[in-house]
Amino acid sequence: MKQVQLTVIGQEQLTASVFRMRLAGDISAITAPGQFVNIRLDGLFLRRPISVNDVQDDVLTIIYKVVGTGTEAMSRLPAGSVLDVLTGLGNGYDLSKSGSRPLLIGGGVGVPPLYLLAKRLIAEGKRPAAILGFNTKDEVFGEDDFRALGCDVTVTTVDGSLGTKGFVTNALPDEYTYFYTCGPEPMLKAVYKAAATSGQFSFEERMGCGFGACMGCSCKTVTGYKRICKDGPVLEKEEILW
Repeated sequence: MKQVQLTVIGQEQLTASVFRMRLAGDISAITAPGQFVNIRLDGLFLRRPISVNDVQDDVLTIIYKVVGTGTEAMSRLPAGSVLDVLTGLGNGYDLSKSGSRPLLIGGGVGVPPLYLLAKRLIAEGKRPAAILGFNTKDEVFGEDDFRALGCDVTVTTVDGSLGTKGFVTNALPDEYTYFYTCGPEPMLKAVYKAAATSGQFSFEERMGCGFGACMGCSCKTVTGYKRICKDGPVLEKEEILW
């Protein structure tokens, strides 16, 4: 973990409630896809944990959804704003188990961390496919970004307004060597039951400190209690109790 000052260098709105922000500064503590940062915002006691979407040179990209006071304040930050950020939090995804044709499964704002994962897998010569799930076409983002990397992308929408109608589990392919997933817990539970291989799950959880001190995000696993912020957010399928 490293506490740094990062400068907002750009921000764009992707959907009615989803924004992409780019920040510049020392991001050397971010070493694995699936890690997150914890951002301090003026006037708010708790930091806001946001997953890492991409890192390149000294630029961090995050994609977040406006769901409350903190993220709404973030969406109004102009270029040049300086943020106090805890970086390099969480364990991230383990790429060593992916096999040659891994499957990436994201739901809503669980999609962003899978982008850096896809980049790293492709750099290792793997051929990842991605399933991106949303409620409706107006919420869809990231499809073109994954395609630009060379991923085979399937979009699902619950109402059928774009791509495959239904949930991400309705689009699971017949063959894949391993899977990585991130999204809301009901989606993760459905993937857990439907997946044909082992895999890794990234959990979204309310956090206090973000680095394992407060124990506020603990969950019970096969090997005992684990802190989502410190021992996770990524857990392997075999250790999850569902």
